[in-house]
Amino acid sequence: MAKILVIGGSLGGLLAANMLWRAGHEVKVLEKAVNSLDGRGAGIVTHRPLVVALARCGIAPNVPLGVVVRKRVVVARDGSIAQQASVTQVLTSWSRLYALLLAAFPPANYVQGASVLAVHQSPHGVTVVCEDGRTFEADVAVASDGIRSLVRNALAPEVAVEYAGYVAWRGVCDESVLSKLTLDTVFDTFGFGLPSGEQLIGYPVAGAGNAVARGQRRYNFVWYRPAANDGALHALMTDADGQHYPLGLPPNKVAWQQVAAARQAARQLLAPQFAEILEKTAQPFLQPIYDCASQRIVFDRIALMGDASFVARPHVGMGVTKAAEDAMALTDCIAQYGANAQGLQAYQQLRLLPGQRVVDRARALGAYMQATAGIASPGTGAGSPAAVVVRNARDVMMQTAVDLSEQQISPSFQTTGDIHDDPASTSSSTSSSIA
Repeated sequence: MAKILVIGGSLGGLLAANMLWRAGHEVKVLEKAVNSLDGRGAGIVTHRPLVVALARCGIAPNVPLGVVVRKRVVVARDGSIAQQASVTQVLTSWSRLYALLLAAFPPANYVQGASVLAVHQSPHGVTVVCEDGRTFEADVAVASDGIRSLVRNALAPEVAVEYAGYVAWRGVCDESVLSKLTLDTVFDTFGFGLPSGEQLIGYPVAGAGNAVARGQRRYNFVWYRPAANDGALHALMTDADGQHYPLGLPPNKVAWQQVAAARQAARQLLAPQFAEILEKTAQPFLQPIYDCASQRIVFDRIALMGDASFVARPHVGMGVTKAAEDAMALTDCIAQYGANAQGLQAYQQLRLLPGQRVVDRARALGAYMQATAGIASPGTGAGSPAAVVVRNARDVMMQTAVDLSEQQISPSFQTTGDIHDDPASTSSSTSSSIA
């Protein structure tokens, strides 16, 4: 039995901690937050590897995760259905998964208020020092401390977190307040709105208390909008009192003026169903969209996982699933080679390339918004013009938030001389199944 420290107690950290603990190791999770993380985040698309990982964490297969959706639709500006397809998926929420994973882990091993200050290692182990003076020792440490990972910044300071040139407005709206039109045409679907230069997706998730009964659910939306990294982004990340939050704006700090402007834009640009959802969402919030791709995820006895290693734009819907795959690979490699540098190197060999690939695919899916914002694609060099992308509504609908290991779908975005939506976005309704 090895001693293992997991730095970060969000979903990725809890996935790894549960699996490693169930494999017989002594595992401690170090979480900097003092209060419960429950209530953070919004909707999550599940994929088969995530379901497998949850089973390995002790979550019974018959435990409901969320809401089953069987259809995808593209909703035109006038509210009509422009495209549709049969695609079955289970949509869950951050809070639901957090509650399940936290309940499955020994409470005494989940240490809160443990803000990590430094991590030291020797040929024989790792020592983690917290800001309050506490120290923890282990054979290996796993950093799952998110996009602004302190551990990654210390070990690989050359890895950049790159702003993609657009933000996501997010929120959840209670089913009970929505009109019959929205309930009948959009609520039970994975919906898409595609105004020029922007993109909205939405789908139903469990409501308060993880309720999934009709009338008690919520509709989760993500609306991508260009925001240049100048005054526009700065204004969005500043609250109504003038306080700027460059590393992330708390949901309750979004300026009411920005919320009002977003609702007005929704009325002008989106289908009436989506405009209503945004209007009736109590607290819309926003997040800048970033890329982060590591060239190395293991440093002797320290491993990176989840968003600490790779951050892919949400278009792929693979953030939590990627963390689950990291956790399974890490647990298996430690089982085979031990909780040591050799075991972690084996983990890197399994997860480095898949992590890089999911970031690349997310960039491809987000290229339209990036091009509209005038941002060059990563790797094209400073000052290079942004690639110009034709967006086909059906491609967007069928490629967003799908696992390519399960579905035989490949991106087919094109580069052209003009930025515009493909006319196919307004073609008549068609259907096909990839379930």
